[in-house]
Amino acid sequence: MTPRTLGTALALLLAGAAASTAVSAHERVPSGQQVGTSPWGPKDEIGRLNLITEASRAAILSRVSGGKAYDLATEYYVGMPSWQDAGDPHYQFWMTHTPRGTVMDDPMGVGETMNLTRSYTGTAFSMYSHTGTHIDALNHFGIHGKIWNGFEADKHLGDRGWNVTGIEKFPPLIARGVLIDVAGAKGMDMLPDSYRVTRQDLKDALARQHVQLQQGDIVLIRTGRMRLFEQPKAYMANPPGMGLDAARFLVEDSGAMIVGADNLSFETFPSEVSDDYVPLHTYLLAQQGAPIIELVALDELARDKVYEFAFIGGPLKIRGGDAAPLRPVALPVRP
Repeated sequence: MTPRTLGTALALLLAGAAASTAVSAHERVPSGQQVGTSPWGPKDEIGRLNLITEASRAAILSRVSGGKAYDLATEYYVGMPSWQDAGDPHYQFWMTHTPRGTVMDDPMGVGETMNLTRSYTGTAFSMYSHTGTHIDALNHFGIHGKIWNGFEADKHLGDRGWNVTGIEKFPPLIARGVLIDVAGAKGMDMLPDSYRVTRQDLKDALARQHVQLQQGDIVLIRTGRMRLFEQPKAYMANPPGMGLDAARFLVEDSGAMIVGADNLSFETFPSEVSDDYVPLHTYLLAQQGAPIIELVALDELARDKVYEFAFIGGPLKIRGGDAAPLRPVALPVRP
């Protein structure tokens, strides 16, 4: 961005901010834009994950057929797709100990002979919590300082994360999983850039797959974007994603517990809602209590036409976290 265009952008931003001061905060809140209140009570911190019960786990695990297990997680590598352009840390990986370096530095004080005998390798990594295959906690997005179930940043957010709804509160994720291969249903390897998946797209794909959704499902949408995972710039540029009405179909009409996709944002841009740049995150996390999984590797499931499976996974228990890496596994089930 040149100084001139930067100046123009800042001027427009300041003009918009000045204009907004003439409108009260109440008037700026669009109709219905309030956080959801949990049907599981005022202390609920996990939203629709309450649909996981002993009975629901037993029902899906009793149908596991054995055989192949599908790994739905991406690899982590330096330069991988990330939100770096939004100011978030990109994935970094470095060596903290190497076999030859320990001989030189003797960090444990055990001497050259021991270090030559016992080769020591150690590594470290750092990243934004929304990197690679991950799941969003319900505190990730809210409305006017409030998140799911009315918890408030002024009361519940400290310097080291939220003291409610942190990702560490999530139980192990064991549920019926359903793949909806929208790209495949359209005869495409990958949906076009910025394509917004509709309610009808989902219905058509489900009919083609002969699968019906059930309450408590973990529903994963394949756009085909994972084909570009090794090309970070292409992967991040104008990805296809879900439309708001399609998300409503999954949660309100079909009872989905968790939704996810193979892109990095679940939704696509620009937003279809004038006063919300991330309407699906607002709707799913803050209003419906439905976690979102992103960057799910779905191509192998689609190739083998595995549309129904036992989903097993769990996020890292990062106290107060708004998201965490996830290593999900799909186990095919009998009809």
